[in-house]
Amino acid sequence: MKKSFILFDFDGVIADSFQLAFEVQKMVCPHLTEDIYRKRLEGNINDWENPINIHTKECRHDIDFFTEYIPRMKNEVQIVPEMKEIITELEKNYTLIVVSSTITSPIQEFLEKHDLASHFTQIMGNDIHKSKVEKIKMVFEKHDISSNNCVFITDTLGDMVKLRTQALEQLVLLGASRSRKLYLRASLFGLLKSLQTF
Repeated sequence: MKKSFILFDFDGVIADSFQLAFEVQKMVCPHLTEDIYRKRLEGNINDWENPINIHTKECRHDIDFFTEYIPRMKNEVQIVPEMKEIITELEKNYTLIVVSSTITSPIQEFLEKHDLASHFTQIMGNDIHKSKVEKIKMVFEKHDISSNNCVFITDTLGDMVKLRTQALEQLVLLGASRSRKLYLRASLFGLLKSLQTF
């Protein structure tokens, strides 16, 4: 069994899903702007009661995000450029797991569509636990590893802050810029080289 693990966030890292997710959230809260939505990503996207998540009378809480999102995701969300190559290369030497706030089944379908499902040992979506911290702890326990054996690839500041404040300081976090200016080539192709000693 491979001793080192690479955990992938899904949205924004594997799937280029920001625009669709924003559009669906805007169906729920029409006043939502891209800036406010991006700020939501600085915390756990599930924490709707946080001060940043201001709701108005126009918000439609009868609309279920995933009910609207999943059917459109199948046709509208594309894989992040070059990610298939990166995953295929990393899987040769590391155990890969998805840790995401999207529910597991559409992630599985997306990976199957792009011939990537077989590269991942496990997919841990929002239906497993709403906290990425808790899901990562489950990975550690199941595989008898620690943060010393693990890299988590994410594109959200919220993930970085949350993980660092939950006694997972040694977990390596590689931020992928949503602006794409400093995206995959800088962060992830650099990872392929730097992980030779991992």
